[in-house]
Amino acid sequence: MRLSRYFLPVLKESPRDAQIVSHRYMLQAGMIKQSSAGIYSWLPLGFKALKRIEQIVHEEQERAGHIPLLMPTLQSADLWRESGRYDDYGEEMLRISDRHGHDMLYGPTNEELITDIFRSHVSSYKSLPLTLYHIQWKFRDERRPRFGVMRGREFYMKDGYNFDLTKEDALHAYNRHLVSYLRTYERMGLQAIPMRADSGPIGGDDTHEFLVLADTGESEVFYDSAVTDLTFGDREIDYDDVEQCAGVMEEFTSKYARTDETHDEALFAEVPEERRKTARGIEVGQIFYFGTKYSEAMGATVQGPDGKPTPVHMGSHGIGVSRLLGAIIEASHDDKGIIWPEGVTPYHAGIVNLKQGDAEADAACEVLYEQLTNAGLEPLYDDRDERAGGKFATMDMIGLPWRITVGPRGLKNGVVELTSRKTGESEEMAPEAAVAKIVEIYAAHGIGRG
Repeated sequence: MRLSRYFLPVLKESPRDAQIVSHRYMLQAGMIKQSSAGIYSWLPLGFKALKRIEQIVHEEQERAGHIPLLMPTLQSADLWRESGRYDDYGEEMLRISDRHGHDMLYGPTNEELITDIFRSHVSSYKSLPLTLYHIQWKFRDERRPRFGVMRGREFYMKDGYNFDLTKEDALHAYNRHLVSYLRTYERMGLQAIPMRADSGPIGGDDTHEFLVLADTGESEVFYDSAVTDLTFGDREIDYDDVEQCAGVMEEFTSKYARTDETHDEALFAEVPEERRKTARGIEVGQIFYFGTKYSEAMGATVQGPDGKPTPVHMGSHGIGVSRLLGAIIEASHDDKGIIWPEGVTPYHAGIVNLKQGDAEADAACEVLYEQLTNAGLEPLYDDRDERAGGKFATMDMIGLPWRITVGPRGLKNGVVELTSRKTGESEEMAPEAAVAKIVEIYAAHGIGRG
């Protein structure tokens, strides 16, 4: 993409009403624009980053054997009355009526709708196990929406639902989701710690939240610092292997890590004092096992091996896709702007032409642009007739991991400058060497055609 043809409304001044870094930088970088309280338009750069995150979520869900579908944003109130949650959910639910007087709601979650789909089409245990998921917009009417996309009223969310014959099978699905979530977050450059949490209006006794440690987190968390040494890495997992998935669950949840709702001072005191930590955390996902709560209430049964109707065991599993953008920025930024990890950056590299209109500099930038594109990467070429300082400030604010700076002086010596946004370090090298290095870096992340 050429910046002269792009829509990137970068703000020069810091927004005064933005209280946290991610909100401020997303506005300044031209990623979002507020439509009304807690509701945002996603501008091109923000939308592109959102789709990067969504793609990783899809890939890891399908790797785990989960099947995508798409459910509507508006749901019938009758389904929620069946489950008993219509009146219990509270004022966060946006209730509406259509022109025929039918009670509807803008879905805050989809347990009822997915259970209705299941009971309409699945009748035998031979169709199990089954996990269906979608990524869709949700709405919860927060009393005080704040912090930009971190606590908005409208948000983009992956929610998945498993259906199993037995509790043991459903707990394997729970473990399987934990493994897939660990892979998902690490691909985004995040360490998201699974913590014992409260189930809230979803229900069920088994639930873990995934939290990214950050000063601006809405939750107070208590944890054994040893959990921050754990990484999933590039290990291969057989998602059908019950023992292997249970082993990962044990590895990542056996050390103390809890949100304030489930914190136990007596258990926490058993952690060695030097490893006892208290911090703030940003919730970016949650997994639940809630047994037969919805299947019994809504008649979602299958014919069991004995021929008798059997309520299925269920769980739900969510990832806050839009919220993740805020969490990533909170975890990765400096005083100049965003620092995108390679896995989720909206553009893979920036090209800055220091002297637009200079024949040699223009030609060199065109070659770099073509070579990066041919390698399966997406560069953002700043071909505007602007001062160098302004171009650098824009690149720093939008946070692309790598920048290639091209100018007549360097080209006389056969070099361009390659700069890492994360470290700030720059290195002069031949243009083809700069391309080769960027291609190699992204190939290690499975990105491009390197």
